[in-house]
Amino acid sequence: MRGFLVVGNKAVTKPFSLKDLAGSAGRMDILCRCVAQALFISHGIRKDSEIYLLLLGKPDPPKALKILGSEVRYMAPDERNVGGLIRKALQMKAEREWKRSTPGIYVARKDLKELLEELSAKYDEIVYLREDGMDIREVACKLKNPLFVLGDHIGIKEEDEKIVLKFADRIVSLSPLSLQADQCIVIAHYELDRCSTLSKSKGLEEANP
Repeated sequence: MRGFLVVGNKAVTKPFSLKDLAGSAGRMDILCRCVAQALFISHGIRKDSEIYLLLLGKPDPPKALKILGSEVRYMAPDERNVGGLIRKALQMKAEREWKRSTPGIYVARKDLKELLEELSAKYDEIVYLREDGMDIREVACKLKNPLFVLGDHIGIKEEDEKIVLKFADRIVSLSPLSLQADQCIVIAHYELDRCSTLSKSKGLEEANP
């Protein structure tokens, strides 16, 4: 399993207009792209991937969304489609326990600490993505059942970073440059896919010396 937790610092916590995802919705367009890159491959969905969105914008933060590749239905990779499903989830009353909105999409009222406490029990490693971390190539093939934590266009604010660092097992860099959040997800998937391919190749070589 691979997981991604994206902090949406200004992402609104109420139903929003699909015509203005980048403006009045608090850069919901970024989170929609993150969902698409976390879950979709050509002509299919990664069943072993899931993404969590922490929405911290007005008027009713915090709210968390859970989107599971193994369960999701009726989703296409374009921003408007993903945004429509997120908007539908935000129409529900958020409570401490996860409530299903549509297949594979759940909503709850959880802050960053509560979310990380829950996910640290589910994932073997919490990986904080930051430019000054260890090169992904040095650790990718060692990662087992990882959750990658990253921020939106603002990043992760200092007070939230302190919480992340309490849970993080590793700080990992994908590039010395500040990349867009959805680009980080693509690269993380690539590196893990690459390790999987290398492992299978090695196994074949050992089986057929």
